[in-house]
Amino acid sequence: MANFSKSRVPQFSVDVYQNEYLPEGGREVNAIVTVTSTGGGTSGAAALLAGAGASPAYIPAGQGPGGPTAAVVIMVDCSGSMEYPPTKMRNAREATAAAVDTLRDGVAFAVVGGTHRAEEVYPGNGRLATASEETRAQAKAALSRLTPGGGTAISTWLRLADQLLARADVPIRHGVLLTDGRNEHESPKHLRDALEACAGRFTCDARGVGTDWDVKEVTGIASALLGTADIVADPSGLAADFTRMMRDAMGKEVADVALRLWTPVGVEIRFVKQVAPAVEDLTGRRSEAGPRAGDYPTGSWGDESRDYHVCVRVPEAGIGQEMLAARVSLVLPDASGGTPQTLSQGLVRAVWTDDMVASTSINPQVAHYTGQAELAQVIQQGLDARKSGDFDGATAKLGRAVQLAAASGNADTAKLLSKVVDVVDATTGTVRLKAKVAEADEMTLETRSTKTVRVKK
Repeated sequence: MANFSKSRVPQFSVDVYQNEYLPEGGREVNAIVTVTSTGGGTSGAAALLAGAGASPAYIPAGQGPGGPTAAVVIMVDCSGSMEYPPTKMRNAREATAAAVDTLRDGVAFAVVGGTHRAEEVYPGNGRLATASEETRAQAKAALSRLTPGGGTAISTWLRLADQLLARADVPIRHGVLLTDGRNEHESPKHLRDALEACAGRFTCDARGVGTDWDVKEVTGIASALLGTADIVADPSGLAADFTRMMRDAMGKEVADVALRLWTPVGVEIRFVKQVAPAVEDLTGRRSEAGPRAGDYPTGSWGDESRDYHVCVRVPEAGIGQEMLAARVSLVLPDASGGTPQTLSQGLVRAVWTDDMVASTSINPQVAHYTGQAELAQVIQQGLDARKSGDFDGATAKLGRAVQLAAASGNADTAKLLSKVVDVVDATTGTVRLKAKVAEADEMTLETRSTKTVRVKK
């Protein structure tokens, strides 16, 4: 029997970065919490560990000793607009085939065709197939049934995906959604209700192909379901993007991890945000977890690291006093409903001092991510102002975005901004709006506006 060391089981760490010193009367405490998952095993290692009694939530996305440990549903837009140009549907079929090829043996999967209703393309009859050489070949043969025609009602796609994924007794449930148009054949409420119903049941990556879709719809789907969103402006890039997406999904090893925040009496939580690799406000997604404790969902994890900004308001205290402002834990729910497992934790402190240098110093991590969150916000505000004809407002906001991107070293965002504005001076944020902007460039900037760069250690 192969020998797998314990180091191959995913290990989580929590590191807290903050300036804990407050001036007299100071009440706001900010901290950046870095969560890192390392040392995940391969399928074989996970199967052996599971056989030895390890938690099934630690098994990588593949085949465990009792069956599949992950399930994936690929939702492909088959509305009439996918016929223009004709290569778009062909590219979508090829991308779906590439995603199917990337599935690890043992993963439960299905393909859904989406129009104004959802259709099971493979395997059908409300079932999921188990990935193998044979079923992957069958799925790719069934893709010929992906033909354009009909409208767009994305809520039906998501609800069918949810029904299919619910049939799989697996820790990791994942969706991939591709659309090329706006959700025009149902009310916005239908989509909101579907997202609310599916939230916490599976994660979903969403992609918009071409330039006729609505950025806020696609990013809203990914945000609600804790996935990623992106644009594939040229349909010929779909296969590479789908392969990359599925490879990332196959790397997930731990599902349903929550960031638990416990605060003492008198402490108020101002916000909890993910700030890397993208900005995502989690404040409104809190679920109560006992006295003065709440859980914020983080979704599924592979070998990766993410940063969170926690801001709390503490009671006033005198010089020389100190207190625990918050305890941040990473918890994993127990499948049988028992006590959740604490994976790691860190402490956020507050110390009152009359040392002005100590109390006015801004922690570099906090400063960096405050700037990255502002960067995402001013890009959205600037683009909205531009669309509404407020060109002075757009110039001011996008100029500030250029300034923030340059100061933080966010080269990718700076490059996207340069396609929308002419940069006169990045340091001061002096820019001119371009007279003509390609729609794909504007949509790419909007879609990727929340992506951040890690702070330079």
